[in-house]
Amino acid sequence: MAQVELLAEVTKFIERPPKMTIGGTAVEAKSSRTFDVIDPSTGDKLTEVPRGAAEDIDAAVAAARESFDDRRWSGLRPGKRTDILYKIGELIKRNTPELAQLEAIDSGKPVNLASGEIWAAGEAFRYFSGWPTKTFGETNPSDDNMFIYSLREPLGVCGGIIPWNFPLIMAAWKIAPALAFGNSVVLKPAEQTPLTALRLAELCLEAGVPEGAVNVVTGLGEEAGAALAAHDDVDKITFTGSTGVGRKILEASAGNLKRTTLELGGKSPNIVFADANLRRASKGSMMGVFLNSGQVCTAGTRILVEKSIHDEFVESLVGATRSMKLGPALDDDSGMGPVVSAEQLERVTSYIDIGRSEGARVVTGGERATDLGDGYFVQPTIFAGVRNDMRIAQEEIFGPVAAVIEVADVDEAIAVANDTMYGLASAVWTSDVSKAHKVARGIKAGTVWVNTAGLYDPSVSFGGYKQSGFGRELGKHSMEGYTQTKSVWVNLR
Repeated sequence: MAQVELLAEVTKFIERPPKMTIGGTAVEAKSSRTFDVIDPSTGDKLTEVPRGAAEDIDAAVAAARESFDDRRWSGLRPGKRTDILYKIGELIKRNTPELAQLEAIDSGKPVNLASGEIWAAGEAFRYFSGWPTKTFGETNPSDDNMFIYSLREPLGVCGGIIPWNFPLIMAAWKIAPALAFGNSVVLKPAEQTPLTALRLAELCLEAGVPEGAVNVVTGLGEEAGAALAAHDDVDKITFTGSTGVGRKILEASAGNLKRTTLELGGKSPNIVFADANLRRASKGSMMGVFLNSGQVCTAGTRILVEKSIHDEFVESLVGATRSMKLGPALDDDSGMGPVVSAEQLERVTSYIDIGRSEGARVVTGGERATDLGDGYFVQPTIFAGVRNDMRIAQEEIFGPVAAVIEVADVDEAIAVANDTMYGLASAVWTSDVSKAHKVARGIKAGTVWVNTAGLYDPSVSFGGYKQSGFGRELGKHSMEGYTQTKSVWVNLR
């Protein structure tokens, strides 16, 4: 076991303990309450953070509103905002070792995987740093007596509520575009994984973001998160998380009809046809399910396999899965870490029991890994003999559990792929380019990967169909979620 030692700056950060950032100042919760942050690899307490609630959200929103109204951020020269956003990206990358270790001990993901997440978060800020100088209005055709033009303006105060599976990336996906288009931000990170969001707030200030433009409030979802979603002085809520909570966010936003972007759950189909490269498809499918311990909204957990290669593929998939090492987050050799919490451990293992009771067959895994101490480890698990109407095929488990479903041909594959309330992502494995395009058009999902899985880029828009949410993050389409258009009529007579 190649255990990594904690860096001095990581130890110092968690021993402070860390505080919230409101109005550019590090603060405790007004109630002085805190809650514990737990290391999923050991089950031990790492540190404690402020338990912010409605009154702290009020303070953060007021700070964000003040910073927006006096234009200390949106009124900056666009090139200056570009410089600051780019510097945030550079600071994230420069601090990768520290941030990766914080993410690893906080979320349970292997430190090497966490390093990739930190890089991706930095890339998001670098990408959005280009937008302040490219957010154009338009002129409209008119007669000679009138001049008509439009302005694209920021919304105001944007509230972001993020999940625990990719904490720093999700924070970047909320903060970077909001700032790029001139807004101020209040971010509520998941209570399970608050550490890198708190550190990011410090880096934003270091880069030159004005006080109040970025605020981070830690707390429980039903306290701080609910207060942010319902707040009448918040102009937009962007939420990533489960479909059930997304419905509550949407209901809470109705009070002042705030803009809402929802990136919700998924039960993504991963379709393997007989003409696919079997080795490549089995390895890619394995990573598509078990990356980050299966705690990925786009995870291809429904693996649809053409009948003629079903048994051969399952054997290959099992072999690829058994080659992956399960271990602690700070072990350099770990390919998969624990799930994030005791609650998630119970959820995942209960679904494994449900799969067995429904008549599906475990071909590998199927148990909690008890040989790794008290951490929240679940063996990577594959079920075969799954029907698409089973709960393990329809409900989002959010853990390392794959359901292999046999399909006869292209038409059945598309039908089964779409037979779900979700529509976030999908993958297709085939050597036939015509078939790939046909299936890509037929699947109702916001993303389709062909002969690959799980790729993202900040320039490529991301979001879901059906009950996987609405609105798009990343790419040029994110502009619609963070700006509004004003039409100006000038009478020249």
